[in-house]
Amino acid sequence: MIESIEHIVKEHRFFAGMDEGFVALVSGCAKNMRFDPGQYLFHEGDSADWFFLLRNGSVAIELRDPARGAVTVQTLHEGDLCGLSWLVPPYRWTYDARAIDLVRAIAVDAACLRRKSEADPRLGYDMMKRFMPPLVERLQAARMQMIDIYGAHD
Repeated sequence: MIESIEHIVKEHRFFAGMDEGFVALVSGCAKNMRFDPGQYLFHEGDSADWFFLLRNGSVAIELRDPARGAVTVQTLHEGDLCGLSWLVPPYRWTYDARAIDLVRAIAVDAACLRRKSEADPRLGYDMMKRFMPPLVERLQAARMQMIDIYGAHD
């Protein structure tokens, strides 16, 4: 049985309890995507045109360190949200996201969703409430990584 994108979005934990009309609006901006192991979902500095609802697989959130190369600050898994930079101008990725294994995701077109959120502020408010917890979690993960890298040494 082939599931509709609307059904997948509705069942994703990130959108749990969302108004059916809002689910339809979000789904209208969405498509299925697949990433092979080692493939990048996006790179730091590139335009943040999408965010991703992970359906299967794991994604490494990486920061570039000139001395050490890519440093993984967080690993995302099935059910997680990947991509927050689409929310804030200038809409550029602030880290890399790399598929660790085969990743299947629903990709949501950021510009499409921003337009719909501006047209219906209730949708925009609902989205902001949903995006704040993962944003705080991502900041906390980066903070812990910074402590590990630059913390006090005996």
